[in-house]
Amino acid sequence: MSDDAQPLPADAPAVVIGAGPAGLAAAAELGRVGIPAVVLDAAEEVGSSWGRHYDRLHLHTARALSSLPGYAIPRNRGQWVARDDFRGYLADYAAHHGLDIRLGAAVTGVTRHDDDSWSVESAGTRIRTPLLVVATGYNHTPSLPEWAGREEYSGRVIHSSEYRSPAALDATSVLVVGPGNSGAEIAADLAGSGITTWLSVRTPPNIVRRSVLGIPSQVLVLSVSPLPARIADRVARLLQRVTVGDLGRFGLPYAARGLVTAMERDDSTPTIDVGLIDAVRSGRVTVVPAVAEFTRDAVILADGAELRPDVVVAATGYRRGLDGLFGGLDVIAPSGRPRINGPQQLRSKPGLFFLGYSNPLTGNLRQLGIDARAIARQARAR
Repeated sequence: MSDDAQPLPADAPAVVIGAGPAGLAAAAELGRVGIPAVVLDAAEEVGSSWGRHYDRLHLHTARALSSLPGYAIPRNRGQWVARDDFRGYLADYAAHHGLDIRLGAAVTGVTRHDDDSWSVESAGTRIRTPLLVVATGYNHTPSLPEWAGREEYSGRVIHSSEYRSPAALDATSVLVVGPGNSGAEIAADLAGSGITTWLSVRTPPNIVRRSVLGIPSQVLVLSVSPLPARIADRVARLLQRVTVGDLGRFGLPYAARGLVTAMERDDSTPTIDVGLIDAVRSGRVTVVPAVAEFTRDAVILADGAELRPDVVVAATGYRRGLDGLFGGLDVIAPSGRPRINGPQQLRSKPGLFFLGYSNPLTGNLRQLGIDARAIARQARAR
């Protein structure tokens, strides 16, 4: 890894924006095919977003299917790699591949030139390059709903990105909004510490066990992924019935759509269980309806009930945060995602790649490794 105090170059064979898993994988694979890349990141460490996740976080994907290309996560990190172990792995990965990473280098502008090259502006310097890979992260900018009355609410409302641990939250009652992976794990974490915990659910998710008979669910998903969606849905629903059971009487009925269809149509990933099922069944987590609005002193639910938690934790997702850099280039869809991902190219914007902006059932880390290799192959062919 280079000294981030070095001046930025005026030109480079490739520039990668983002020193998270996707950016590191892209730079490593480009280097493997003989294209050295300069990696720019505003943070002061690689994989900085991982340091901002809650303390108990472990990868929800198996270690063997979560390594980046060219350097495996050590076996002694266990099947489900802890947050800080993964942060250490990312630093080791960058060092192993000798990546040219410039930290503290926020990108403030991107320009396309008539000759199809690109300029990336950072720290007052413009780096010109024929190849630009954008890898700023799927979960970049926390998103909070515009709930009516929230500005007047006297209690604490935080996004899940601000949550660290039950002790740090310093609360006796908490409402977690959103049953996705972050919300489910935070709710289980709070309940395990004896905190009165409610989980607000608008749309019931597909809940799956992290592993079944010692086999990671990710492996099971990979085994059915070649099947048509309707068949894969049936297989997954049968597995849910056998391993999870019907949680309808606890407020978590089966999802309306099957696991694969929900992902394809709604961009809704399954919730991987790391304690929520037991917490709900035991009554340590109470499932409640969606949040309708706030008053000064209470949270009003969709059924009219009122709650007065010490803290509301909004596990309500993220935006990609790309509009500021690319809003005028017609490469960002209305959803906020890039129009292309992985090796895909826009004919009008050759040399521009986006990496890591998909969240497939088979695992984001696994997929971005596959896509990083494909990008490198295309770049070499150019």
